[in-house]
Amino acid sequence: MESAKSRFLRYVTYYTTSDEFTGTSPSTERQKDLGRALMQELEALKLEDVHMDDCGNVLATLPASEGVDAPVIALIAHMDTAPDASGENVKPRLVRYEGGELKLNNTVSLTEALCPGLENHVGEELIVTDGTTLLGADDKAGVAEIMAAVETMIEKNVKHGEVRVIFTTDEEIGNGVDGLDVQELGCDYGYTVDGGPLGELEFENFNAADGDVILHGVNVHPGSAKGIMRNALTMAMEFHRLLPPESVPERTSGYEGFLHLHNMEGDVSQARLHYIIRDHDRTKFEARKAVMEKACAEINRRYGAGTAALTLRDSYYNMKEKILPHMHLVEHARRAMEAVGVRPEIVPVRGGTDGAHLSFMGLPCPNLCAGGHNFHGKNEYVPVRSLEKISAILQEIVSGYARYGLEPPPKE
Repeated sequence: MESAKSRFLRYVTYYTTSDEFTGTSPSTERQKDLGRALMQELEALKLEDVHMDDCGNVLATLPASEGVDAPVIALIAHMDTAPDASGENVKPRLVRYEGGELKLNNTVSLTEALCPGLENHVGEELIVTDGTTLLGADDKAGVAEIMAAVETMIEKNVKHGEVRVIFTTDEEIGNGVDGLDVQELGCDYGYTVDGGPLGELEFENFNAADGDVILHGVNVHPGSAKGIMRNALTMAMEFHRLLPPESVPERTSGYEGFLHLHNMEGDVSQARLHYIIRDHDRTKFEARKAVMEKACAEINRRYGAGTAALTLRDSYYNMKEKILPHMHLVEHARRAMEAVGVRPEIVPVRGGTDGAHLSFMGLPCPNLCAGGHNFHGKNEYVPVRSLEKISAILQEIVSGYARYGLEPPPKE
């Protein structure tokens, strides 16, 4: 059997970065390279109905063990990596962390200050980058853990209900469920394996929206600009100063939402600001969008109608309301973690998952840890122990539904 560790080391070498600007699905054809490799592995394991849909998603079915009547469970992870850092030519390496500074190269290091929690892994084997790219634990760790869990259940003849394996594209740009039809999938429940450190268990996520602000200026030669020039870049800075300064990611945690200036571009004639808007509370979420609208109106008051234009687009909503009627999903995951010696910690997702979309489409999907730390950057790492433990957790969840049905046994 191939371990989650060795699978992960292979999978991260595939260049699968998604791209929000292509307008295609999948957004990058390179994601299909990993998808095709996974299909071959699933077929070698003799799963059924292995295929890739038009959006590049890979789907397969592990039939139920003979005589087992249990819910159909989907195990879901995404193949793409975030555009926030290069995902090309990833060179993972194994290190034994002995504490203190862990140098990745001459300019990039892991330290407790930069990577809170790092010192908890002294003496452990970590998989890290070479300091030039992200690692891809988000979410190739999830992919590797699912694949290892499926193979282990087959090889060890673990009793289980029907399992649907789903590997999606474009999750990082908010399009991870494109092409999926919940009715066609035929699943009762699902778990996304797309969270952070070992033990995290999540059934609440942000409500999310994107906000694009276009500022229209007037450009003339600066030598004769008095009374004529309207600098779009200056107006963009004014717009940003109208937003609450404490409501940013670097000043918030837990259930606190934010307005995040994600990127900006422009010149004197025109400037564009792109924000992401997040809050767990739906009322506060709507209020944050209203703050953006108020700031846009103020710029237009100062400089004239049409100077600023705001476009808001909701991306996903908090899955909590869809999970609460099915809390056995959380209890099964909690029991499974404890069964393999992992302490569960229920935390809110300060982000979103494919599970949020799927929950609102009719497939309740809480989110499980994938084991990685410092996602989307060069300081990303994953402990090998986490990969193996999460694979074991998945086996316990699936076999637990075969043993106990919807209600796991009470805690002793």
